[in-house]
Amino acid sequence: MSLTKAHQQRLLALAKNSIEHGLQTGKPLKINLADFPPELAVRRATFVTLEKQHQLRGCIGMLEAVRPLAEDIAENAFSAAFRDPRFPPLQAEELDGLDIHLSILTSAEPMAFTSEEDLLAQLQPGIDGLILEEGRRRGTFLPSVWESLPEPGQFLRHLKQKAGLPAGYWSDTVRVYRYRAEVVT
Repeated sequence: MSLTKAHQQRLLALAKNSIEHGLQTGKPLKINLADFPPELAVRRATFVTLEKQHQLRGCIGMLEAVRPLAEDIAENAFSAAFRDPRFPPLQAEELDGLDIHLSILTSAEPMAFTSEEDLLAQLQPGIDGLILEEGRRRGTFLPSVWESLPEPGQFLRHLKQKAGLPAGYWSDTVRVYRYRAEVVT
């Protein structure tokens, strides 16, 4: 599902409004889905990424579609600004110059592979988002991460580390899921 430019702009404004509301109240913006077109009320998984001067300032999202799209954007924008444990809560003076990127995910599909080399051969740099699971360990990289890790082997090594595994780890029980994202900026 590709969003119209008007819908994309509406979601970006919603994300910014939720952050501004959070600065004023300490809570995410509560929305009325009746105020949004049906395309923005379907359940979708999203991530909201915040950047300040091209540096990550927060990123929070959901891998499964559990809320309507507009609601998920409002909640994740607030969480990216105020609940990302890697960063202190956003301050009002940081709002100017804050870049908001929305990633609207497709459903994750399991990948079939016989080895790490087979998996690497199937990866589509710049297109695939990946979820890697091993036992209780799990990590994901959005497709946008390819910009900083463009080589499939490097991408996978860093993803393993994000999941709490050694970079060189491999096992026949590793599971990998692929998804795509429509990015709105």
